[in-house]
Amino acid sequence: TDAPDSDHHHRLRVYWEDTDAGGVVFYANYLKFFERGRTEWLRALGISQQMLRDECGAIFVVADTTVRYLQPARLDDQIDITTRITEAGRASLLIDQAALKVAEPPGQPDLRLAEGRIRIGCVDAGTFRPRRIPSLITDRLARP
Repeated sequence: TDAPDSDHHHRLRVYWEDTDAGGVVFYANYLKFFERGRTEWLRALGISQQMLRDECGAIFVVADTTVRYLQPARLDDQIDITTRITEAGRASLLIDQAALKVAEPPGQPDLRLAEGRIRIGCVDAGTFRPRRIPSLITDRLARP
């Protein structure tokens, strides 16, 4: 499990379906990549989205996002999605994420492709009203 002050890493590869007519990753797909990174970060804490819903009656929704695009990713690139919690409130988390092209050959620096700041809110799965983040998560975030 990652410590709260460290980045979680999730690797993925760029497929045809991720690219646009110009052969580069379609800009909106970075939001999907970031979503996968956040989901895998939760899994690293031992929590699946389904478990959060079933056991706690809670889900996370995106409340706000900004993405800055720096360099294009292309077909077959390996991408490292980093996820870092930068602020934890009672009912929301502010998360900084980045997409980096994994250097080939290894040993070279990774290339920063995009960076995002996403605020997710915790809501009741039935009513979609804001609610406290379950202790299942906050307890794990508080661990050193």
